[in-house]
Amino acid sequence: MGFLQKLSKLILPPQKEDFSYWIEVKCGKCGEIIRTRVDLRNDLSLRFDDKGKKTYFCRKVLLGAGKQYCFQSVEVTLTFDANRNLIERTISGGEFLEE
Repeated sequence: MGFLQKLSKLILPPQKEDFSYWIEVKCGKCGEIIRTRVDLRNDLSLRFDDKGKKTYFCRKVLLGAGKQYCFQSVEVTLTFDANRNLIERTISGGEFLEE
């Protein structure tokens, strides 16, 4: 291990926090299970409501692998609070599988 790597371990805090939110959905047409990841740092868009309350929004359009010749898209919209905790989710073209 080089000198700079040792020095960075002493100065920088360890990166243990995971900024991922995983979604698992089932296609409404063929039943294929699709799993995807939402990066809570980069995939979210900031929104303000009429009162100035901050929330985050994410929209994902998912397609399966096409193994069953089904190319129906599944659209997922997610709303997160200011602390990036999920507060609302909707789906079109499929159904959510529980975490």
